Amino acid sequence: MRFYGRPNPHYFGQSKRSKGATWLAVMKAAIAWWCARGWLAGNPIIGIERRPAPPNRTRALTREQITDLFELKAGLRERALWKALYETCARAEEILCLDIEDLLPADKRGRVTSKGGSIDWVHWQSGTAQLLPRLLKGRTRGPVFLTDRRAPARTPSGDVCPATGRARLSYRRAAELFETLTRPLAHPGITDPAELEARGGWTLHQLRHSALTHEAEDGTNTPTLLVRSRHASVRSLERYARPGVDAVADHVARDPLRRGNRRRA
Repeated sequence: MRFYGRPNPHYFGQSKRSKGATWLAVMKAAIAWWCARGWLAGNPIIGIERRPAPPNRTRALTREQITDLFELKAGLRERALWKALYETCARAEEILCLDIEDLLPADKRGRVTSKGGSIDWVHWQSGTAQLLPRLLKGRTRGPVFLTDRRAPARTPSGDVCPATGRARLSYRRAAELFETLTRPLAHPGITDPAELEARGGWTLHQLRHSALTHEAEDGTNTPTLLVRSRHASVRSLERYARPGVDAVADHVARDPLRRGNRRRA
């Protein structure tokens, strides 16, 4: 099938979702034109519509929940990982793939391979900066986050610490530990272990989601949030940078007609 005429010059700079919508509109117009001339007996794409964007079911944690998380009794490795995820707004896979050679401790930054294969930098704060030296214990090469046991024989050399022989911590194991340790925080009113296990805990992705939400609540501008999150578009970012209920309530409480606010004015 061929199309004649000049292409729309704006089409080629659009996102995949926009391109899909444009393509569908072009096809509908073309088929209607062919049907009007008797070239087609019917419309072959009846019922084909754009897929709606999937609902975002990830919930950002409150600031109080983040505070409770960092006060949780957990191992040094877990605390360093959680701090790094929250302070960098990075994806869990990116942080777990960090090697010591990727770190610039003096600048509080690290080099990661982002979604799509691009090389980017993530930036952390004092919490991560204080924990990383204790975690590394003088190691200068190899994965930052390691398992507790020696690596199996067939583990790729890039995923093995040359000093300890331990393997890189996997996403699956890190997620399991986080989910298990955060069950009491996710369900503070439940004490029965069996019921807690059935309900589950938080996810590592919630740390990234929460960090971006909290930065948006603090007034961080959109260009900075895009760089911090490394999203390609504002549309991708908006599901994360959405103020929570408490932040909206605080904003509304700034009502200039309230008695206390009138006195300050």
